Amino acid sequence: MGLLDGKVAIVTGAGRGLGRGEALELAAEGAGVVVGEVDEAAGQSVVDEITATGGSAVLYLGDCSEIEHGQGIVRTAVEQLGRLDALVNNAGILRDRTLAKMTPEEWDAVIKVHLRGHYAPTHAAINHWRDNDQPGRVVCTASTSGVLGNFGQSNYGAAKAGIAAFAQIVAQENWKKGITVNAICPAARTRMTEGAYGEKLAGGSAEEGFDFWHPDNVAPFVAFLCSDASSHISGKVFGVQGDTVELYRPFTSEAFIQKGGAKWTAEELVERVGELFESTGIAPEAQNGMARLRFSMTQRS
Repeated sequence: MGLLDGKVAIVTGAGRGLGRGEALELAAEGAGVVVGEVDEAAGQSVVDEITATGGSAVLYLGDCSEIEHGQGIVRTAVEQLGRLDALVNNAGILRDRTLAKMTPEEWDAVIKVHLRGHYAPTHAAINHWRDNDQPGRVVCTASTSGVLGNFGQSNYGAAKAGIAAFAQIVAQENWKKGITVNAICPAARTRMTEGAYGEKLAGGSAEEGFDFWHPDNVAPFVAFLCSDASSHISGKVFGVQGDTVELYRPFTSEAFIQKGGAKWTAEELVERVGELFESTGIAPEAQNGMARLRFSMTQRS
């Protein structure tokens, strides 16, 4: 018995990396899977892997950031696999560059694939569930580059921070309908991250040790979030990497200053704003947010 027996899930960007691992894991837990891809060969390879082991999978070829394909991938799940229970929004790209050197095309491409690529299939899936009075599970893919901030990724980080907010808001809107929406901030060695997480262990044997940054390590938590076992969890942002799952706290007010019912003057604020930093220990200057990562390559091999 699998955690997702009889369920059907969509995974966008499922041809490689995190998406591939998620699709295979969902199938291993009993779900029929719609493999969403723009690369037909990569997507079909994952479909073949799933069906070769007795699972059920179909390929949907199309850009999930386009409205017609957001609707089309949901329609494919219902028409070809009989239902839809979960959506994993995974598709993404990188166009890293400092803002001063970033072209409009590099900004637009990343925002479109990530933010619109979450909106289009989620909009279609949620309307399907609401129209049919059915529960559903949505897993969004944010990033520490968004919730913490990473140099050279203003486009990617802005999109990923937006996705974290998107998940929290859409979760509120659909909680009473039995639809949950959560986000993960995964960390793994994929084609997108290139050499950032070290070299892959050759065989993954017990003698070699646990490959902390292998992308497949993220998949079991995604399968959990797609299952009925997670129906009480919504609007949350989790860090997922290796053998670790973290829970992120949303932006929280840490300190305040007041003037006692009167409007501030700019000159008064010159004198008082420093209290906010002094009382919290927060540094006022720009900082490397990724230095706050709990797990990084300096701690893991």
